[in-house]
Amino acid sequence: MPNTPSRLNGLAEYCASTIGEHHCPSVSTAVVEHGEVVLAEAHGLADIASGRPATPGTAYALASVTKPMTATAICVAADQGLLDLDAPVPVSMARGQGWPAPTARQILRHRGGFGAHYDFHYGGPGDGDRIDATPYAIPHRAPDTAFEYANLGYRALGRLLEEATGQGLADFVREQVFEPLGLGALHLGPTYPGPAPWATRYTPDGRPYPPYCDTSHPGATLGWAPAAQLALFAQSYDRLLKPETAAAVREARPVNPGLGYGLGWCLSRGTGPLVQSHGGGMGGVAAIVVTVPEQRLSVSVLTNSTDKTARDRITHHILDTLVPGFSPGSISPFTDDPARPVNLPATDWRGSISTPEGDIPVSLTLFPEDGRARLRLSGESAEAPASASRTCDLQAAFPLQLPTADARINSPALSLHLHHDNGTLRGVARAHKSGDTEGLLGNLLTHPCQLHPR
Repeated sequence: MPNTPSRLNGLAEYCASTIGEHHCPSVSTAVVEHGEVVLAEAHGLADIASGRPATPGTAYALASVTKPMTATAICVAADQGLLDLDAPVPVSMARGQGWPAPTARQILRHRGGFGAHYDFHYGGPGDGDRIDATPYAIPHRAPDTAFEYANLGYRALGRLLEEATGQGLADFVREQVFEPLGLGALHLGPTYPGPAPWATRYTPDGRPYPPYCDTSHPGATLGWAPAAQLALFAQSYDRLLKPETAAAVREARPVNPGLGYGLGWCLSRGTGPLVQSHGGGMGGVAAIVVTVPEQRLSVSVLTNSTDKTARDRITHHILDTLVPGFSPGSISPFTDDPARPVNLPATDWRGSISTPEGDIPVSLTLFPEDGRARLRLSGESAEAPASASRTCDLQAAFPLQLPTADARINSPALSLHLHHDNGTLRGVARAHKSGDTEGLLGNLLTHPCQLHPR
């Protein structure tokens, strides 16, 4: 079989045309085989204003590709006897709930019961409005009952690690993960300090994000890496772990027919070679790293645009070439459940959304013949398409802002995700912002919601 660089002879042209077609400022990609970097190239501009080109050494923000790094640090600490993966993690619980606290193993698998959440602060360390994530970091379901992708779980793990080690999260990850692997250009934090140059993040229409971006969940989100060092990390992280811990990382619980989630990694299910991956996306970031243990092959693709299209096309092109039997469904991100019509026993519902500022009364009217719903709250109403799925009996997104101080920061829309249970609709209402075609990417804030028939 031809060697990898010759098999990817046309990659430069493919990358250049793809980022041009999808208005992506730049891409950096790397391939590692048997522990050696066999390909590393970059195309486009790391910074548009200065005309600075992307290079193989340029560091990119990683968004959720940070999670495998934090997961590795948690596993290292467990192997050192500093924490127990199966001991309860101290978290706040809702009043009256009799659930046990989740374990670190459950949280690593996104089965800790936390709701979906992200918050971003684009000013300096002391500037502007920040979200206090504490009231949102409360599990809304019993642990290990369902998968729900949860940055707040990794927030709890970061705090657990700091308490167990007496070090800051970023310091422990650097000293116990990055440095032992010889990956000195990897970093965890709201800015990138070097030594490599870094890529400016951009909206899909080319507006730059500020260089500073902080969040309440750094261990889920704030990683940085050049492409080659990220691919090397994916192939070498298990050297830091005991054999039984490294095996446990790949013990995945099913998420959908094609994917499971282990300890910080997505794992393919079904036919074909085992594929281990993690994607990441946030404002000005679309990143992914993939490793195929059987081939001792790792691939990373990093871009500095919110739009994930270029990332996905380039990733699939490389893996189609290098991995026999590769299927796009075998890698992160997770596919959405297919929508189906809503089928509920009533059309008129009322109840409340619980927020840190108190309960907010709401009413919901369904129009099954049109596949739509109308939501009323705080004297305003809006209609939106409504559907159900394999995991949800009612979901709809409305152009209504929850009247709370946190939602007013940058979460102008509201979506419902509800399950029917003995005549009651229970679930969550998420204040959010769709994309960054205007302004910057907003915050996603999850609130308990309960409705009853009128």
